[in-house]
Amino acid sequence: MRWFGFGFNAFAQICVQEKSDKEESSSAVRVPTQLKNHVGRSKIRASWSRTASLFLDEDRRVRLAGFSASISGESLGPAVLDTRGCEDAVISETHLTLAFPDRIESWDLQSKDEAPSWRTEIVHRSQSSDVHLPLVPGGYVASEPPIFRPLPSHLQAKSLALGGGHAILLTAAGAVYTWGQGSHGQLGHGGLIPEEEPRTVEALWGMSMRSVAAGGWHSVCIGDGGDLYVWGWNESGQLGLPSRGLRKTSRQKSDLQAGGLCGSVGTCPAEDPHEEVFISIQAFPALVDVSPTCEIRTVSCGSRHTAAVTTTGCLYTWGWGEYGQLGHQTTASLDEPQCVEFFRNENLHVVDVVCGPWNTFAAAVEKEVLDLKNVPESPL
Repeated sequence: MRWFGFGFNAFAQICVQEKSDKEESSSAVRVPTQLKNHVGRSKIRASWSRTASLFLDEDRRVRLAGFSASISGESLGPAVLDTRGCEDAVISETHLTLAFPDRIESWDLQSKDEAPSWRTEIVHRSQSSDVHLPLVPGGYVASEPPIFRPLPSHLQAKSLALGGGHAILLTAAGAVYTWGQGSHGQLGHGGLIPEEEPRTVEALWGMSMRSVAAGGWHSVCIGDGGDLYVWGWNESGQLGLPSRGLRKTSRQKSDLQAGGLCGSVGTCPAEDPHEEVFISIQAFPALVDVSPTCEIRTVSCGSRHTAAVTTTGCLYTWGWGEYGQLGHQTTASLDEPQCVEFFRNENLHVVDVVCGPWNTFAAAVEKEVLDLKNVPESPL
């Protein structure tokens, strides 16, 4: 399995690039680029300026790339931090949280303390109780202090995703709960008000979900049947629904390109009498048809973009594309899911995707490998 990255790269969290006369060229990777030394089983987590990679085939160490990556001799700091035997990791701009077989630790990356800022022991753990960060026994770890936040035990949380200021939780029974900031409809309750406590997304009640993800101001989930549901802010088309801003920009570019046809003699085409419907905020879950021929396998959200992998190994992206994070080798934004042709052209089958706020990381295998064994399960 190989990992590729594209999008925001100002801190070399994807790859080290040579400096160019054009400032933006060194801060963006527009063509999916293979990450160095990322061959084999591994996990990737990303924040705005950092990338944490957990390598599963060797001694299960975590390596950090991006801002202050050389903070210690092993590219991960504080200097006393030993990541051998790590099973999972999450990273934010201020903290790195690591899960080990017997404990969970959260380290302040801006501190020189020789002890974690938060730690809990795991007692009498069974194989069926694997930790899937940011969930931890009794609650979850947040991206900023207080690091540990409790959760009601009756929720029976299966997975949890954190957005810019909200959270989305999936229960073992397939129900979805959200809480936090709601100013952009990202909670899915039909309003724009915050929720202090987990509240079920009633529009999804009775439909079993199997995966959830959260962006800066939007949320998505995958149903048991492989359907994709989205809600929240759609300013950059991150929901895959018609965005007024994107359509207006596209129309202006078309008008400029067709400027020679529009003169003082009135040769411009007449406007469409049918007014388009645009979605700025989608406060209830909406179904998005990513691919009519296959189901969605996994999904991830950036700050204002979304990426989904289908059961046939295709990667689709949409939303904000200013740094090339959509993988289409342009900086254009999209309000419709579009297949990333790079992987198809390279005869690669995508098996996983992880979005940072302004970039995207995709894991892929050679299609020939699929003829010899089953598609590997997502390591996340």
